[in-house]
Amino acid sequence: MDARVNDKSKLPSRHVTEGPDRAPHRSYLYAMGLTREQIHQPLVGVASCWNEAAPCNISLMRQAQAVKKGVAAASGTPREFCTITVTDGIAMGHGGMRASLPSREVIADSVELTMRGHSYDALVGLAGCDKSLPGMMMAMVRLNVPSIFIYGGSILPGSFRGKPVTVQDLFEAVGKVAVGDMSLEDLDELEQVACPSAGACGAQFTANTMATVSEAIGLALPYSAGAPAPYEIRDKFCATAGEKVMELLAKGIRPRDIVTRKALENAAATVAASGGSTNAALHLPAIAHECGIEFTLFDVAEIFRRTPYIADLKPGGRYVAKDMFEVGGIPLLMKTLLDHGYLHGDCLTVTGRTIAENLEKVTWNPDQDVVRPANQPITPTGGVVGLKGNLAPEGAIVKVAGMPPEAQVFTGPARVFDGEEACFAAVQSRSYKEGDVLVIRYEGPRGGPGMREMLSTTAALYGQGMGSKVALITDGRFSGATRGFCVGHVGPEAAVGGPIGLLKDGDMITLNAIDGTLSVALSDEELAERRKAWAPRENSATSGYLWKYAQGVGPAVYGAVTHPGGARETESYADV
Repeated sequence: MDARVNDKSKLPSRHVTEGPDRAPHRSYLYAMGLTREQIHQPLVGVASCWNEAAPCNISLMRQAQAVKKGVAAASGTPREFCTITVTDGIAMGHGGMRASLPSREVIADSVELTMRGHSYDALVGLAGCDKSLPGMMMAMVRLNVPSIFIYGGSILPGSFRGKPVTVQDLFEAVGKVAVGDMSLEDLDELEQVACPSAGACGAQFTANTMATVSEAIGLALPYSAGAPAPYEIRDKFCATAGEKVMELLAKGIRPRDIVTRKALENAAATVAASGGSTNAALHLPAIAHECGIEFTLFDVAEIFRRTPYIADLKPGGRYVAKDMFEVGGIPLLMKTLLDHGYLHGDCLTVTGRTIAENLEKVTWNPDQDVVRPANQPITPTGGVVGLKGNLAPEGAIVKVAGMPPEAQVFTGPARVFDGEEACFAAVQSRSYKEGDVLVIRYEGPRGGPGMREMLSTTAALYGQGMGSKVALITDGRFSGATRGFCVGHVGPEAAVGGPIGLLKDGDMITLNAIDGTLSVALSDEELAERRKAWAPRENSATSGYLWKYAQGVGPAVYGAVTHPGGARETESYADV
């Protein structure tokens, strides 16, 4: 493979490396030990979200070194840099979670600014946590220079007294302790073994959901997103990505050639088929927005509705990401979807080949039950369902993977809480009733601000044995680890006067995931009268980044984005 690029006349790095007037710029590059040859080769940004905040990020620096070797082997000059991550597992259940979704924008913005400021020609991005995956992919399509995405890999499952466990078991154990079903000593033992290695949470929570997306949308190499973080094969994927990005540069293949409307539909289909996180309904519209493609929550939900749920993955199923990788990986899931008409096979990928060409030699593995054939699904419709009604005119989303049909309809009186802490306190003290619909509001993108996840509350309910006996709705989000009848992304959010902000205790709410509806038994006239009495509610974000985020963030239906996107773009960075 000859991926050499000799002509830099149209590459961004010409602005810092070519011509006599760039001698000062080149002096900085010489100061870092680069040779003349390296300076005049294409400059490739190798961006990672490495940090010591959580296990999902801790292996990224090592993997970045493998990427750099691949770039250098293909006659490119790698330039490594890092950006932030906010890790949901540690931010969960307190004010830190308000920083999570906004961190997606900071990651995309900071990668863009670093690439722009230093005029890099291509990008390999490594990410390992819930918001860092979509943030890195958003940066790639925004910049539109040849790019490849690398997932840092999942964590291995822990073992507690001979049984495999994940962090989901630990969150639910908190609820068990509250009702006396687990001792503090057992909790202490479990917390020390639940997360035994580097890597992101091991089940089909948000990180592994978006990792699945990275292959399905075409930005990641086949199989690369499935290998767990500790597996040494990850370094081979990383080195290959470094080489391949130079090939994309030589061929002029860019992210927006890959991330098309059809590719977004492929991504949504794999989320549904794998029982993935509802957060994909935020991140796919946001990635589309960077390309100038309108792909809303309703578009995502329509794909979910018509795609079968076939991968028996936690939290609704039995297996974790490692298990799927070892029986055939994400390509196995994609191949059966393609064979039965649920994927567009003509979409281009970072291999330079189409989805169909990548999957041509993938054969079905009959000696496994992690993934079922698409014509023999666990359930005929996707694991995630979109809802709409007088309580959610802009839509809402619910994960039904693993829920029997009879559990997908729920009617009960509202129990209203302004913020997650108030609801969690009620759950901990068990001051709620079976049959209640718990409502957590003022947690939306603007009202939170930051659209927090509610895993601490939902997991505590399951730990108390009440997960299937109550329902929960919010204008915030749910973790990919959430299970039960939990509806998120309710829009318009309470902070802008949405119907969820007008609810009172006792209002009868009906959630119907079969018909796709979310309604409250109130007339239009009654809702209008309540709206007249409604007034905006102040929150604590009166300065700093959260204030800035709240001023510009849009509604969840469009992905909670903060800038006009590709549709308003007159010139992309790649063409400067």
